[in-house]
Amino acid sequence: MAPRSRPRRRGAIKNRATQPTRRQAQADADTGLRTGSAAPRELSARPLEASIGFEVRRLRKSIDLTVADLGAAAGISAGMLSKIENGAISPSLATLQAVARALQVPVTSLLRDFEEVSDTTFVRAGEGLLVSREGPRIGHEYRILGHTTAKRMALEPYLMSYDDPAEVFPVYQRSGSEFIYVLEGELTYRHGSKLFSMLAGDSLLFDAAVPHGPEKLSKPPVRYIAVVCYARDPER
Repeated sequence: MAPRSRPRRRGAIKNRATQPTRRQAQADADTGLRTGSAAPRELSARPLEASIGFEVRRLRKSIDLTVADLGAAAGISAGMLSKIENGAISPSLATLQAVARALQVPVTSLLRDFEEVSDTTFVRAGEGLLVSREGPRIGHEYRILGHTTAKRMALEPYLMSYDDPAEVFPVYQRSGSEFIYVLEGELTYRHGSKLFSMLAGDSLLFDAAVPHGPEKLSKPPVRYIAVVCYARDPER
């Protein structure tokens, strides 16, 4: 009688077939540790958002806070904070400020890991971190064009764009000095009790501790560069 042939062990075949998948899964896991997301690196088109998320996560863990703890302290949901840490969204300036306050650091510290450590930031036309605003009557946007990593002084350039002349504009007040240069349109700019009628090519340098901001759009759309400079808190 001929010897019986042994049936194939399906499990063994299955295990051999899944070994490359497991190695790939490990590689994916390693990528997730490096980027904060399981998505492939080449699909990421938001280096600045990812950098902000990395720094928020690093600072949060350094003071032993959970995502829920930091979200509650900043007044945002844990889901929103998780998206920020994963670089999945462009957070508003108000949200960045709230998170920075909860972490007890300046907003610019969230940008320190962007690109290289050196004080060089290259931003192509139309790019830069979009600082979104919410609400049906909001007719402006801000784009952060860079930052410095110097320990003593902070320098923050913004591209400010305004379209709706009926908008009620916010009043700003911060430490340091500010310089604005009008690129397009015409506006009236307030600094304290003084009003300045500004056209394309005009500039204004002032003490940012005095309440200031756009008063009226005479010829929209209006775009101008605003550069804020202030001393960093040495304890931070």
